[in-house]
Amino acid sequence: MTSSNLQNLRVAIVGAGPAGIYAGNILTNAVADAGGSVAIDLFESLPAPYGLIRYGVAPDHPRIKGIVNSLHEMLDAGTTRFIGNVEVGRDISLDELHERYDAVILATGAIRDAALDIPGIDLPRSFGAADFVAWYDGHPDVPTEWPLDQREVAVIGNGNVALDVARVLAKHAVDLRPTEIADNVLAGLEASAVTDVHVFGRRGPGDIKFTPIELRELGEVPNVDIVVHDEDFVDADPANAANNQLKVMLRILNSWRTRESTGASRRLHLHFYHSPVEVLGTPETGVTGIRFERNEPIGDGRVRGTGEFREFAVQQVYRAVGYYGTPVIDAPFDERAGVVSNVEGRVKDAATTGDLDAPTVAGLYATGWIKRGPVGLIGHTKSDAMETIAHLVADVEAGSLTAPVVDGDVLDLLDEREVAFTTWDGWLALDAHERELGANHEHTRERVKVVPRDEQVQISRGALVP
Repeated sequence: MTSSNLQNLRVAIVGAGPAGIYAGNILTNAVADAGGSVAIDLFESLPAPYGLIRYGVAPDHPRIKGIVNSLHEMLDAGTTRFIGNVEVGRDISLDELHERYDAVILATGAIRDAALDIPGIDLPRSFGAADFVAWYDGHPDVPTEWPLDQREVAVIGNGNVALDVARVLAKHAVDLRPTEIADNVLAGLEASAVTDVHVFGRRGPGDIKFTPIELRELGEVPNVDIVVHDEDFVDADPANAANNQLKVMLRILNSWRTRESTGASRRLHLHFYHSPVEVLGTPETGVTGIRFERNEPIGDGRVRGTGEFREFAVQQVYRAVGYYGTPVIDAPFDERAGVVSNVEGRVKDAATTGDLDAPTVAGLYATGWIKRGPVGLIGHTKSDAMETIAHLVADVEAGSLTAPVVDGDVLDLLDEREVAFTTWDGWLALDAHERELGANHEHTRERVKVVPRDEQVQISRGALVP
């Protein structure tokens, strides 16, 4: 690798979650190893960094702190400049970024719920899990209150998001007090009327998409009984598990079959082999129940309907069937797949990712969930970024990118437009403020999140609110 074209490279990354931060760190190291230099600006629509790590992980998961610490170190190194509270496509256009940078990397992730196309899914009290997660994580762009005035709730899905939603709904608020949960969320959960949470999966226990630690945590929630049903375990022998991780989870699930009820005030029911058919109710009554078709296994993780239908009385439904990518205005977007149209991170000027003959958009790349869809863990995000950055560096060395045509600091443009952008120093101020709120709280915590966007911006920009 030579550094002839890698001197004074300027790159914009859109999205300050793990995908964007890892991409910036990997690019910095790759260019430095080649003897070049790069200036990176990391744009984020929220005032604070970390994306779904801050606004998509349940507050009772302290192990996520290790990831936050790692991301903090990368940004604190000063090689990537954080520019928050800036919406690309609104405050600054994609074309304007192209004019100022050699390359632009899209890392906007996926924050919207995937659709579930069944009758009644849009009834009152039927929600997307992503919206509920955003609420309990103190996202500044969702309402501060959430309706938790019903007793029986259904969660559709068999992944970690479904488990997080179910656990937070079933958990007693007193057990969340030590976390960084926002005060308005804690108050909402303390007033919750929920007594029974039902989690439904289309396939059997042998094909769940949980992780062992998530499942184990579920069984350790205080004063909540776990309810499973023997009829769902026709194909759930740990000895037949495809891997050790699944073997551990099947052992956990099977152990719950012999658990005695403790008479807990709340119950979490796990149902398998249930495909949702219809959400019951009317626009006037809202959700009153949900109908499923019972499935049976036919091998290789596949199931088929049995023609037997069952109805459950519930008054709220949460769909946790996946996320959908967040498009960037003027960037090619595959509506079917919910990703930016690309091949291995090079964005294609096409309506679908399958159009391999479409030309690439010079200097435009994608990484993370907006590149490959909402699958995989943090480790996948790193390897994903490495692939994208390798192509970017190769394109720079080949001389196939267009050099910036506009000089000057992009912050001057944002100032001219009176965009109240935030910076890394601003995040450090907000971080310190939230930690101080936690230390002074009646239930001492590591931090208490500031929720309103305006308040976050004011603190970050040095105008501390009373």
